Amino acid sequence: MSEGYEHELGHAVQYLKSQEAIESIQADPYWPKWNCPWWYMTLMWEMGEVSKIPQVIIKIMIKALDGHYVKIFPVHSSEFSKEIDIHRQTACHCALGTMYQVLSSYGVNVDEKLPWIRSWFLKYQLPDGGLNCDNNAYTKENPKSSLISTLPPLEALLFYTKRSFTKEEENFLDKGAEYLLKRKLFRSISKKGIIINEEWLKLGFPRFYDYDILRGLYFIAHWAKIRKKVIPLATIEEAIQIIKKSFPNDILFSQRKMCMGDNTLVRDEKKQWLKKFQDASSFELLNVVSSLNKPSKFLTQRWEKVKNFLSNTQSL
Repeated sequence: MSEGYEHELGHAVQYLKSQEAIESIQADPYWPKWNCPWWYMTLMWEMGEVSKIPQVIIKIMIKALDGHYVKIFPVHSSEFSKEIDIHRQTACHCALGTMYQVLSSYGVNVDEKLPWIRSWFLKYQLPDGGLNCDNNAYTKENPKSSLISTLPPLEALLFYTKRSFTKEEENFLDKGAEYLLKRKLFRSISKKGIIINEEWLKLGFPRFYDYDILRGLYFIAHWAKIRKKVIPLATIEEAIQIIKKSFPNDILFSQRKMCMGDNTLVRDEKKQWLKKFQDASSFELLNVVSSLNKPSKFLTQRWEKVKNFLSNTQSL
């Protein structure tokens, strides 16, 4: 581990052992951003420090995921119960895809403990190959997916399936990869190739559920290796050249903070959830590792793996 955040990592571990952290998950597994156990655990996983997460909080998170959320992604009005808090008790694809990876990396058999999650990913894949966390997308005649919503579920199945893929899972992964490649990882098809989001060309760490072109490349490289596929160079060359131009010495750093400038649900002093969104807060470890323009071993390691994987294929 690089020098500079051992102290903050220690504080994060101690927080996750606390009664405060346990009560936070029991109140809601996901909220508030970016300062509750969900984000501590996800950050430590992204840093490669998932083994330091206390086992007690892993067990609490599993129980909360299973008991807190409805087991469907409500699309039609008939699926919305008046008794359900739509913001807090319905999960989104990217959130489930992220926590599936955190728990699996820790050693949890998620398919055994939370069997509804894997089938969820397959169920809500749209015809274009992706998914969308906007419920309304599923009611449109020609629904469109979201890259941000799509990547975490794809990663979850690709990286954490410890057996042979079923035919349905192979189709899920291949259609998802095709969805990315058709868009060259960041360009719109329906809008004649314009860049979907300029921010995606800037790298950041941690990602949490957000997207950048390195994240897309990392998935595609592993997909090609695991599924024994050839990547058409034209579909990834532009993204590769953008990274090479930005980091000519191959030492990568965060160009933007993906976890800032957002709103969150919070509880008041009486532990009641406020109806209005508030400014999101942060925590020490997150502040340190998300610093801009400082060498990031995490991003650099990802880039090295991408180059190694692609150099051994017919892509480069």
